[in-house]
Amino acid sequence: MPDASTKTVPKSFAKAPNNPVPLGRFVGYFLRLGAVGFGGPIALAGYMQRDLVDTRQWISSEDYIEGLALAQLAPGPLAAQLAIYLGYIRAGFIGATLVGFAFIAPSFVMVLAVAAAYVRYGGLPWMQAVFYGIGAAVIAIILKSAVKLARMTLRNDKLLWSIFVVLAVSTAITGREIIWLFLLGGLVALIVKTRAWNTGLPARAALVPIIVGASKAAGHQLVLQILTFFSKAGLFVFGSGLAIVPFLYGGVVQQHHWLTDRQFLDAVAVAMITPGPVVITAAFIGFLVARLPGALAAAAGVFLPVYLLVLAIAPYFKRISKNPQLRAAVEGVTAGATGAIAGAVFVLGRRAVHDLPTAIIAIVTLAIISLWRVPEPVIIGGAALAGLFLYNP
Repeated sequence: MPDASTKTVPKSFAKAPNNPVPLGRFVGYFLRLGAVGFGGPIALAGYMQRDLVDTRQWISSEDYIEGLALAQLAPGPLAAQLAIYLGYIRAGFIGATLVGFAFIAPSFVMVLAVAAAYVRYGGLPWMQAVFYGIGAAVIAIILKSAVKLARMTLRNDKLLWSIFVVLAVSTAITGREIIWLFLLGGLVALIVKTRAWNTGLPARAALVPIIVGASKAAGHQLVLQILTFFSKAGLFVFGSGLAIVPFLYGGVVQQHHWLTDRQFLDAVAVAMITPGPVVITAAFIGFLVARLPGALAAAAGVFLPVYLLVLAIAPYFKRISKNPQLRAAVEGVTAGATGAIAGAVFVLGRRAVHDLPTAIIAIVTLAIISLWRVPEPVIIGGAALAGLFLYNP
């Protein structure tokens, strides 16, 4: 899967004029993109550049680049953040709201349908066999993403690699993300890279979203618990949509015991075979826990922080985007998120790759995605067929 660490803009990216377009057509574009946009966050961002800037010239190159930078610096799923920002540029609060809803709704509906079928037929041998193969393939995909993300974001920076190792080891040992280590990673990077902790509010403000996300989820009702948990989770999608996986695993499987290991891996797989943002896996999890109300609460929770963050930052982003303290803190948190993904490969791999057939599926999947650019839905489909042939309960 493409990861958010590859958020780059081609050097030939030229300034494009901003042509007037009715809001309905603008929102309709994102409805279609959410319904057919496969390939992960960077592919979706690339489609927006090609269609909105280069071809239709509905968005200027400057606005697009600023939106991409915002999605890189702030926590949250890249593609959804970029879409909401472009909606804000086009029509302010109304544009951001309509675009965000249009972009997320198609994948939500698809995941809801898959979740309903999963609940109804999940006990059947054929579905168990399908996810037997898919789970092993998912581990290979996550491993490949973790390696690529580490190379692109950490480079030769020894400090960032140190943060990466700490989070990778702690996640592998405990099976969950330790939130205070995320905070510490951002704080250490902020202090070491800028040596400017006492430079005033902007430096400390770089950690505010992270600190807010570390607060305890309140409430005793199940749907409220789902909403608050996924709202917190939405603030930890740094570097890649897959960054949310270890965080969700620790909360959904180990802390709340809402899902089993098998069900959690199936939820990640469903997110990979549907278009739209990877974090839509939240809706699948929410449905398994509390049916439709749970799905709505989980989806609202994971995207609400992104939506509010864009609305809060967009009017001032031109001024704060070059803040060195902000960038340093984000680098530290991104290194921690990358380490957590690597640790999650170990934790989840022990459950998904547990015999010779699943080992073969994982190895073959890793070889294919390392040698060729094959879309994830194709990989997942092949793994499902392999599972049907190899599953032996």
